[in-house]
Amino acid sequence: MKAVKSFRKLTSEEEYGAFEQMNGLHPWAEKVPEGSILYPVRQLSGGKVSYFNFDLAKDMGLIAKSHPNRMNKKLSEKVLETFCVRIINEYDVQNGARFARSSIKPNKYMATRYLQLQHSDKTGRTSGDGRCIWNGIVFNKGRFWDISSRGTGVTALAPGAVEAGQPLKSGNTDHGYGCGMAEIDELFGAAILAEVFHRNGIPTERVLAIIDLGKGVGIGVRAAPNLIRPAHLFLYLKQGKIEPLKRSLDYLIDRQFTNKVWPIRPDDKDRYTHLLEEVTRSFARFAALLERDYIFAWLDWDGDNVLADAGIIDYGSVRQFGLRHDQYRYDDVERFSTNLNEQRLKARDMVQTFVQLVDYAQTGVKKTWKQYSKSAHLKAFDRHFDTFCLERFLYQVGFAEPLRRILMHKHRRDVQALYNAHSEFERIKTYRKLRKVADGVHRPAIFNMRVALSSMAEYLDGLPMDGVIPVEAEEFFDWILSSQAARKDRKLTRRLRQKIAQWQNLYLKVVRRVSGPVTWEKTVRSLHSRSARINHDSRITGNALIHIVDEILRYRRRGLSDAEIQAAIEELTAAQTLNPDFQGVGTGESLSMKPLVRSFLSVVHGYREDI
Repeated sequence: MKAVKSFRKLTSEEEYGAFEQMNGLHPWAEKVPEGSILYPVRQLSGGKVSYFNFDLAKDMGLIAKSHPNRMNKKLSEKVLETFCVRIINEYDVQNGARFARSSIKPNKYMATRYLQLQHSDKTGRTSGDGRCIWNGIVFNKGRFWDISSRGTGVTALAPGAVEAGQPLKSGNTDHGYGCGMAEIDELFGAAILAEVFHRNGIPTERVLAIIDLGKGVGIGVRAAPNLIRPAHLFLYLKQGKIEPLKRSLDYLIDRQFTNKVWPIRPDDKDRYTHLLEEVTRSFARFAALLERDYIFAWLDWDGDNVLADAGIIDYGSVRQFGLRHDQYRYDDVERFSTNLNEQRLKARDMVQTFVQLVDYAQTGVKKTWKQYSKSAHLKAFDRHFDTFCLERFLYQVGFAEPLRRILMHKHRRDVQALYNAHSEFERIKTYRKLRKVADGVHRPAIFNMRVALSSMAEYLDGLPMDGVIPVEAEEFFDWILSSQAARKDRKLTRRLRQKIAQWQNLYLKVVRRVSGPVTWEKTVRSLHSRSARINHDSRITGNALIHIVDEILRYRRRGLSDAEIQAAIEELTAAQTLNPDFQGVGTGESLSMKPLVRSFLSVVHGYREDI
C-alpha cells in the first residue's frame, strides 16, 4: 500500500515569506554608495490595499502560482507591512519629530541620484528620487526584480526641496515637485497603462500594488527586473567621476547577465563594448515600438523617463495615441515636451551619450559629446531602428513570426514600399493649425490606418487568390477617415485616389509573396484573425485613460469595493490585450460586462482616435 503524503496549511509567514526580501537593502547602495541617500523609514497606519497585481506577484514569486486572484486578510497585512511606509526625512530630523521606536524599520532605504532636466543643476548633484524609495530586491527562478515605491515622502533630491534651499515637510504644497506624495488617480492610471503595455509587448515597469492613504494620496509600488535608468549612469559622466561610473556600468552589466538579458560575462574583457552593442539594439527596438504603436513617452537627453535596458518608467506624461498624432506636445509649465517624431532622435542621442560614457570609462579621457556624432554605433542604431519598424509593421499587418521572417529576409524591398505608402497616410494632418489642448498643444492626424489593415484583411478572407479586385476608393476612404477630420479634410482628391490604389497594390503584392494557390486561404484567414485583434477599433488612449480613472474614483466614492474595482480593471486590461501572441491569463474573450466595465469600454471606444 502506497504511503499517503500529508499536507498542512502554510502559515502566513511561510506563504508570504518572499516579501521579507524587501527590507530596504539593495546592492546598488553597496556597489555605488555615492549614488543614493539613505533614509530611515517608519511604518504608517491607516493604509489599505486598493490594487494588487496578482499576475506580477506570481511572476516575482511573492505568491504561489495557485494563489487565487483575491486579496485576503493575511496578504493585505503583509503588503501593508512591507510597503505602507514613509521616510524620516531631513525636515523631520531638523524639527525633532518623534516616532514610536516600534514603527521604525531596522534598515535604511535608498533614494537614488540621477540626472533630471527639471533641475537647474544639469550634472545630477541635486536630482534623483524626489518622492521615491527602493524597497529592495526579490530573487525568483534565476532572476532579480527591483522594487521601489513612490509617494513615501519628500527627499532632498526633489526639485521643490532644491528650489526651497531647505528641507521640506512631507505633504507640503508650497513648492512644485516638493510634496513627496503621489495622487491616487495617477497611481491607478499607471497601473492600467503599464499592464496594457506589458501585455502588448512594450517593455515597461509594472505596478505591483497601490496603497490608499486617504485624502486622495497613496503609495504606488513599481517592479521590474531592472529599474536602473540611463540617468543613473549619465550623472557620473557629466560630473567627470570615472570610478563610480565604472562601478555603475559593472553593476548594470552584471544584473543583465544574471537575468539572462545580455550575454556579457563578468570576465569578458570587452564587456563595455558589448554593452554598447546591447544598448544600441535595445534602444533602437524601443524607439521603433514607440514609433509604430504611437506611444508618447517623452524621451530626452537626461535619460530619465526610460529604463537603461530600454523600457518605460514613470507614467506621468506617457500617452498612447489612437492615430499618429505626431505634433502633440505636453506642456510641463516651464517647457514643452518632445513629440512623437523626435523620440527616435532622442533615443539615438542617448546611444551617443552611452558611446561617450563608455569611451570615457575605457580611456579616462572625457571628450565632447559631438565628437561621437559619426560613431559606428549610431549607424547601427539607424539600421536596427529601420529593421525593427518594418518588423513591427508586419506584425500590425497581421503576419505571424515565420512569415515576417520570410518577408524580411527575401522581400524586404516590397515590405519597405508598402510601409512607405502606409506611413504617408499616417502622417497626413488636418488643415487646421496647431492649437492648445488641456495639457499641451496638438494638431490631429486624420487617417486611421489601423482600420485599413484590419478591413483589408477581412475583405481578402474568403476571396480566391486570382479573384481579388481592389476596394473602391470611396469605400477605402470611408474606412480610414477618422473622427479627428474636419469638413475640409473629408474631400477625396485625385491624389488621394492614386495613393489608395498604390497602397492596395503594394499590400496585395506583399501578401502574395508568402502565399500561393495552396496556402492563400490559410494565409488570409490568419491575417484576418490576427489583424482584427491587433488593430481592434477600441484601443485605450491617453484621454480615455484620464476618463477611466475618473470613473474609478467616482465608483469608489459611491461605495464600490476595492475588489470589485480591481476585477473591472483586470477585465479592462484583458480587453486591451491586443497581442495575439501574449502568453498569460485573460485576453478579453469573455467579459462580465458589469456597469463599471461597460463604462470603461464605452470611454475607450469614444476616445479611440484621440491623444
